[in-house]
Amino acid sequence: MVAVATILVVDDEPRIVQLVRDYLEHGGFTVLTASDGQAALRTARTGRPDLVVLDLSMPGLDGLDVARSLRREGEVPIIMLTARTEESDKLVGLELGADDYMTKPFSPKELVARVRAVLRRAEGASAPSDLIRVGSDVELDVPRMEARFGGRRVDLTKTEFQLVSAMARQPGRVFTRSQLLDAVRGVAFESYERAIDAHIKNIRRKIGARHIETVFGVGYRFAEP
Repeated sequence: MVAVATILVVDDEPRIVQLVRDYLEHGGFTVLTASDGQAALRTARTGRPDLVVLDLSMPGLDGLDVARSLRREGEVPIIMLTARTEESDKLVGLELGADDYMTKPFSPKELVARVRAVLRRAEGASAPSDLIRVGSDVELDVPRMEARFGGRRVDLTKTEFQLVSAMARQPGRVFTRSQLLDAVRGVAFESYERAIDAHIKNIRRKIGARHIETVFGVGYRFAEP
């Protein structure tokens, strides 16, 4: 993680902006703020933040529109804040490329921890390695397509290995089924999304259930060490 990361906080509620800003600055981050979507995009272009904390529900240009624009322009990590509980909103945000989400009301301390985790994942993903390690017991040799769990070699099919390696590069990140299909096919075919569930079931049978966690209504993530 960079020595002093810059975080852009976008929310139309001044109380939330101030609360998040205080906790992030106490955590050692530089903080930029914006109270609406247009200001968020302007600040993102000029301030070049390392991560954006983005509220979904804003008047005018809402968080989903901001996320679309940010994704067209770059790969800055995004953590969504939402008061919406519908799974469809989380799915849309994640499909647009958000790295994590938190539902209001939330713990500011947990948000700071999520910011640190997403920055760590983004740093690891930006420098893809031929050897992926998660903790002390997971090792994936990408060129050889060899997987070891707890020192034991596990035979995975090509698709299974691609799914495991895609998630293992960013432990803790939630992947939707569509994103996982995209990782193994290059194109997301909605009609085949449920095939991911069958692959995950087979992978768990081979490597154990604890490594891949289900995020109900959303998708899957590789367990953090």
